[in-house]
Amino acid sequence: MNYSKEVSKKLNELLEKNYDAEKGYKLAAEKVKDQRLKSFFTERAQERFDFGHELKSEIRNFGENPEKGSSLAGDAHRSWMNIKASLSGDKDEAVLEEAIRGEEAAIEEYENVLKESEIPASTGNILMKQKNAIVASLNEVKTLEKQA
Repeated sequence: MNYSKEVSKKLNELLEKNYDAEKGYKLAAEKVKDQRLKSFFTERAQERFDFGHELKSEIRNFGENPEKGSSLAGDAHRSWMNIKASLSGDKDEAVLEEAIRGEEAAIEEYENVLKESEIPASTGNILMKQKNAIVASLNEVKTLEKQA
C-alpha cells in the first residue's frame, strides 16, 4: 500500500470514530434531563462534526476519498447506552459513564495514530489538537459525573 493510502486509511479510521462520537453525543443530549448536560453533549457533537470535516480535508489532501458512515462498534455502543440509560434510575449518570468510556477509547486511538512515524507533521498537529480537545472533554465529563 502506498504512503498516501496508508495515511488516509488511518485518518479514515479516526473519521469513523468521530462520526460515532458525534452520533453518540447527539443521543446523549436526548437522553439526559439536565440542561447543562444537554448543552455540553450538543457542543461535543458539534466539535466532533468539526473534527470530521478537518479529517476529511486531510484525507482529500492525500488524494484519497473520505469514508462515510459510522462503525458497527459505534452502533453497538449507542445501543448499549440506550439500554443502560433506560434501566438506570439515574439516566444522567449512566450516560456520563458511557461518555467517559467513549472519550478514553478515542484518546487511545488518537495516540496510536500519533505514534506512527509516517504521519506528516502538519497532519500530526491537527491530530494532536483534536486529541487535546478530547482530553479536555474527558476531564470535563469526569467533573460533571462527580457533580451528578
